[in-house]
Amino acid sequence: MDGINPAQSPADLRLERRIFAASHGRDLTPEERETLERIRPPRTYPVRLAVQAYDGPIAMLPVAQLYVRDVPDLSPPEGKDLLQVLWCPFDHPIMPRTLLFWRSAAAVTDILDTPPEPPAVQFDGYLPEPCVLEPEQITEYPDHLELSEELQEQLKQWSVPQAAEEDMDPDTYYDCVLSNAPGWKVGGWPAWNSTDPSPQPCSECGTGMQVLMTVATFEEGDDAGNSWSPHPHPGAGPYPGHRGYNATGVQIGSGYRQHLFVCPAKPEHPHIELMT
Repeated sequence: MDGINPAQSPADLRLERRIFAASHGRDLTPEERETLERIRPPRTYPVRLAVQAYDGPIAMLPVAQLYVRDVPDLSPPEGKDLLQVLWCPFDHPIMPRTLLFWRSAAAVTDILDTPPEPPAVQFDGYLPEPCVLEPEQITEYPDHLELSEELQEQLKQWSVPQAAEEDMDPDTYYDCVLSNAPGWKVGGWPAWNSTDPSPQPCSECGTGMQVLMTVATFEEGDDAGNSWSPHPHPGAGPYPGHRGYNATGVQIGSGYRQHLFVCPAKPEHPHIELMT
């Protein structure tokens, strides 16, 4: 645990969010300020952080639970109809470390009312807010970088009048309005915002990996117009006025997306994580 991002208990992080929600549009009360300073005391330099030892297993944080009946495009291993996505509550290089569990819903009989939680979370953006999913099926297309130069030029010419109608840049119209939908999604195409497209072969069999799921910081991009607005209503943030339709409270890097790639031949093969 480092001094830049000292770990906090899940309870304190949720309390901090509730205080920000309750105080939106007004000044903090003395009691609220005192609580926030307890949760995040003022830093002194040089930073010296005492790490308290913890004896016992560290629970992973639940990120998503998806049933094939709700998301038929999941393509699970044979005999499985439930996907559970977890990640580590502590910081790893670039993005959270994830685990995928394919299960049979009928075999899950001992259901906990309250799942176990880790004693601490190193980064506030790793603690998801509970959300009820309302799956919406959409059609999207590959990033322009995955298309031939000829097709890229055709799209650029086609986009000129389309972009003019919506007062958008024709060079980015395709990617913003038609290509990759922002937000959390299952399947679809990866976005290549911070890196060029690259093959993602399976480490076990060499098969080209496909996107299983995208975990996104924001549900709607700043430059996507109304094309990808969440339906039927935009999400709120962990507290009112939270920027970018961040209903889950999750933050990937400084505001990116984390793609989880799986092997289409054997979904149980090790998956790949990629931040874009």
